[in-house]
Amino acid sequence: MLPTPSLLLSFQEHYDDLLKFLTRRMSDRQRAADVAQETYLKLLKVDQALAVHNDRSFIFRVAGNLAIDTLRREQRLAANLSDGQDHAEAIDPAPAPEAALLATERLSLLDEALQQLSENARQALLLNRIDGLTQAQIAVRLGVSESMVAKYIGQALRHCRDWLKHHHA
Repeated sequence: MLPTPSLLLSFQEHYDDLLKFLTRRMSDRQRAADVAQETYLKLLKVDQALAVHNDRSFIFRVAGNLAIDTLRREQRLAANLSDGQDHAEAIDPAPAPEAALLATERLSLLDEALQQLSENARQALLLNRIDGLTQAQIAVRLGVSESMVAKYIGQALRHCRDWLKHHHA
């Protein structure tokens, strides 16, 4: 049983499109590449006597079926693993009491440092780091230039860093 040469040539010719197709199906390029390789191995076993009318279509159908099989296998594996976890001992996700205490003390120190900043510097830092605003958005909100916002944020970060160093908990 010899493989169909035209199928293997078509596979190579359409590999990039096949990989894109499988990546969309699998949501992961590495898993898609694995299925593409599996497709090639499957094509090696296709007998020349088999009449394939459209090589590309046939290759994509084989790859699509293998992708579905792989996804189902992964779902079964994930389901089996989660079943096993139901019986495992529950682990407390909370941090150790000492770690929680240190974090609380550090947060308190940081709050003190923030209170010492000018209103604009504090607002610029909080709007940037907490609310995720850009410097341009903060500039509009505070009615200052973008370069001033950059200075405020830099000043606030330096002050907080220095404050934490000097009042190390």
